[in-house]
Amino acid sequence: MATAPLARIHRGTPRTLARLAGRLRAGELVAVPTETVYGLAANALDARACRKIFRAKGRPLHDPLIVHLPSVAQLSLVAEPSSAALKLARHFWPGPLTLVLPKKAVVPAIVSAGRPSVAVRVPAHPLFRRLLRLAGVPLAAPSANPFGYVSPTTAGHVRDGLGRKIRDILDGGPSGIGLESTIVDLRDARRPRILRPGAITREEVARVLGCAVGAAPVAKPSAGAQLAPGLLARHYSPRTRVKLALRLGTADNPRHAYIYLRRPPGPRRDNVFWLDPRGRLRGAARRLFATLRAVDQQGFAAMHVELAAGDGLAVAINDRLRRAAAR
Repeated sequence: MATAPLARIHRGTPRTLARLAGRLRAGELVAVPTETVYGLAANALDARACRKIFRAKGRPLHDPLIVHLPSVAQLSLVAEPSSAALKLARHFWPGPLTLVLPKKAVVPAIVSAGRPSVAVRVPAHPLFRRLLRLAGVPLAAPSANPFGYVSPTTAGHVRDGLGRKIRDILDGGPSGIGLESTIVDLRDARRPRILRPGAITREEVARVLGCAVGAAPVAKPSAGAQLAPGLLARHYSPRTRVKLALRLGTADNPRHAYIYLRRPPGPRRDNVFWLDPRGRLRGAARRLFATLRAVDQQGFAAMHVELAAGDGLAVAINDRLRRAAAR
């Protein structure tokens, strides 16, 4: 049996964007850059096209997809927005915020794992936004990697994981944020809650809404239909076993990797890595998945990773690490 050709990585020229938009309209898959992580896109209104996403990723059908729109004006085409939803949308979109809302019948059941709600956002990445406008259809786009593995933040990461499963990857450079979007459950606008933390914090959402916002639930193993993506107890996981610590000690086991939040003092060692030279959270978030991937390829018996201290973006970083470490 012939091996499938390796996916082609495209620059975002006008001609290429027009061709990729045509493939999306025709029901094909295209890996796309976003400001969060790279996504695997298909026409969100075409159930057959969306099924290809699940097959390519090995993703279970109980894990729903996020629908991406070019602007707030299209929100009512796929969902029933409340005044609270519109307030958040107008404040944070385009940007890394996903809203879970009652869905319109036009959204196929496969997109929402059979639930009557849909997760929606307007992305900020300029290349993806141009592709959305050219395609002329909403695009469902989960992370462009084999299901459960570390999310991709470069076009090369996508080709490493799905290069034989898809044909086209649009290269938009490294993801600027590096973590998936914040997800807010607004099915009941009177009781908003965070489902997945991200770059937009719970405090920022509460400030805009002018009311209390529930914290993200504790991850629990579940085989049932999920309310939104990224809620499974084990996710974003490298093959190498991950061990977490509030503060890492000395990297004294040469068979283990040690990933610090900031660069530790002392000479450089082959088993020592860091997320940001100064321990800045935005830099740590941006490099988190790339660092986990790089360390995973080096054959260590385990990796010890330092948790981030504090609130805000630290909550999102630690959420990804705890899911990566879950067994």
